[in-house]
Amino acid sequence: MTTSATRRFSLLYSVLPTMLLGMALLMQAAAAHESGASMAILGTVENVRIVQEDVVLEARMDTGATSSSLNALNKERFEKDGEDWIRFEIIDPDDEDKRVTLERPIERIVSIRRHSGDSQERPVVRMEFCIGDQLLTADTSLIDRTALTYQALIGRSHMAGHILVDSGAEHLRAPDCAADAQ
Repeated sequence: MTTSATRRFSLLYSVLPTMLLGMALLMQAAAAHESGASMAILGTVENVRIVQEDVVLEARMDTGATSSSLNALNKERFEKDGEDWIRFEIIDPDDEDKRVTLERPIERIVSIRRHSGDSQERPVVRMEFCIGDQLLTADTSLIDRTALTYQALIGRSHMAGHILVDSGAEHLRAPDCAADAQ
């Protein structure tokens, strides 16, 4: 092969994956448009509202995480109407010295494998978040995230089919779900 042919061959195979990815994204967007689906474009960090308590938290939109997780302090399991529930606190975003108490039924307990290779048991609850103009409910694991930057991590379980993440942007849309949807 000549040097010129090698260069063209190399260029073709370095550009081809990008072109294919672009075409796939366009096809996905076209399919969503045809089905009437509305995909919100949000940044990697957004303010999200916990609907039931009307608390707004700064959250990391993480397409690499399967499920969402929420900072949960002082977790206390209890029984209510024959079901297992959990009471926990989050840091009040308006005053770091205060806490907001939440209660939810426990959906299940999961074992999460951490980056270190260790496993950790976490309770999972259903959480309804207003993210941009999307009102989304999905399973959310409860874990102490105080050492991390964000109290909430929104994973693919909340975003799939509803949200696209612009990796170069933050705070594109404030939580603004229709009042009648809440």
